[in-house]
Amino acid sequence: MQQVSPSQFNEWFVQASETGLPLVLDVRETWECQLASIAPPGCEVQIMPMQTVPARLFELDKSRPIACLCHHGSRSMQVASFLEQHGFTHVTNISGGIHAWSSEVDASVPVY
Repeated sequence: MQQVSPSQFNEWFVQASETGLPLVLDVRETWECQLASIAPPGCEVQIMPMQTVPARLFELDKSRPIACLCHHGSRSMQVASFLEQHGFTHVTNISGGIHAWSSEVDASVPVY
């Protein structure tokens, strides 16, 4: 599985854009997303808490570039692996999650 750090996200985004509109799949709980969120320019963000992914799998395009995000990177890595096992071909994990995003990319993103 591919991993990108938040500081490498823009590079991933440029490459991923060649195959379709990239999606950031935020697998944190809704309350977590209310505390801190990101909105990378030109990228759609979809909130889908980890436990809802299996039931909502039909909402995702298997050929679309997807970068999974959570708090520290563990849940998103599990979801990225699950997606790959179900035929998704362009999946990556944002290592370190939104916590690392705050320290590497945008300090205005709250740390919790």
